Amino acid sequence: MAVHAHPDDESSKGAATMAKYAATSADVLVVSCTGGERGDVLNPKLKGDPQIERDLPQVRRVEMRKAQEILGVQHTWLGFVDSGLPEGDPLPPLPDGCFALEPLEVTTEALVREIRRFRPHVMTTYDENGGYPHPDHIMTHTVSMAAFAAAGDPEAYPHAGEPWQPLKIYYNAHNRAKYVAFHEAFLAEGRESPYAEWLDRWTEQDARTITTRIHCADWFDQRDQALLAHATQIDPDGHFFQVPRDLQVRVWPTEDFEAAVSYVPVEPVEDDLFAGIDDVATGDVLATKSGLEVAYDGRVAVSA
Repeated sequence: MAVHAHPDDESSKGAATMAKYAATSADVLVVSCTGGERGDVLNPKLKGDPQIERDLPQVRRVEMRKAQEILGVQHTWLGFVDSGLPEGDPLPPLPDGCFALEPLEVTTEALVREIRRFRPHVMTTYDENGGYPHPDHIMTHTVSMAAFAAAGDPEAYPHAGEPWQPLKIYYNAHNRAKYVAFHEAFLAEGRESPYAEWLDRWTEQDARTITTRIHCADWFDQRDQALLAHATQIDPDGHFFQVPRDLQVRVWPTEDFEAAVSYVPVEPVEDDLFAGIDDVATGDVLATKSGLEVAYDGRVAVSA
């Protein structure tokens, strides 16, 4: 289960990994917390289109459906409203009723319900900074972590389905080393790097701990096609496509993740998000919640 803030986020973060797992028999579900209703048209070729500007929420739903089909994944809308990205100094207040202002117990219950319905072993989401400080991304992190903790608790949200405890949750990693490698590869070929100024602003202290590298270069084309399906959000001449495919495959053929919480050992460096899960035995105690031991029965976490 990959939990994202808006439609298009799933195609720019971990998409090749999802396509790989979907192609190799894993069930993969993308959860979009909001519909991206307050997003802008970011593709300059489509700006000013009256039909798109009038019907942007529906256009983004159609785009999401295309991306879902390209990646071969399942998809669900969590049903909350985009908060928009506040701009200005001071920042304006967020709009009433938006995702970032919803009570945490409301948003958490909605995601717990999806976890208990879909029963994932692994989840992915954003780090505590949201990957970047959009209020919906930060809320997505908060809700994902709360729902991961609550889904296996039989006393939490008892009307949201039978308890189910995912075994791992990962952050989509923002890896400075990757862009340093691309930057150096451009320079080695005598080409101007698009990352020089960007890397100057990204300090080593901002780097995350990479625990898991998924080799998925064979699915980079699906990733790019899914991105392009979000035509209102993605400029085909923009920064997502600055690195030639052959250079990507040669220099950095992986997508990278950071293990946030795991009930199974995480060995550095993993090459599989499901590493260690097959080793969980029936009856293994995963956690203690609400005074009860939560054990694994091979299918679901149960109180013991």
